Amino acid sequence: MEEKTILIADDDMDLLEQTTAVVEGAGYKTITADSEKSAMEILENTQPDLAIFDLMMENMDSGFILSRKVKEINHKIPVIIVTAVTSETGLHFETDNTKSSWIKADAIINKGIRYEQLLSKIEDLLK
Repeated sequence: MEEKTILIADDDMDLLEQTTAVVEGAGYKTITADSEKSAMEILENTQPDLAIFDLMMENMDSGFILSRKVKEINHKIPVIIVTAVTSETGLHFETDNTKSSWIKADAIINKGIRYEQLLSKIEDLLK
């Protein structure tokens, strides 16, 4: 089986390192970015098999911007957005209804991430 490459972008270095360790521990290759800008540069030269983006980095909507960019490159690349917005503001984002069709992510996971949930979602999206 070919090793899948996952792009992980988060400006919280602790979360970036933890997520990377968990994803690599599950057998995936990772490429990391600590900002929206850095992730954009990576996407100019690399096409990951899946991407995981923090929602808020330099901009309040960095994850949405990056998701749109990924889908422009290849609409089949799955995107997961991780966010603390729901716990901090009460705003709730969904990817599976018509009102949220502007969200170009395949899944949204709230921070306070349970890594087994993230790995399960990765496996589902890479099938």
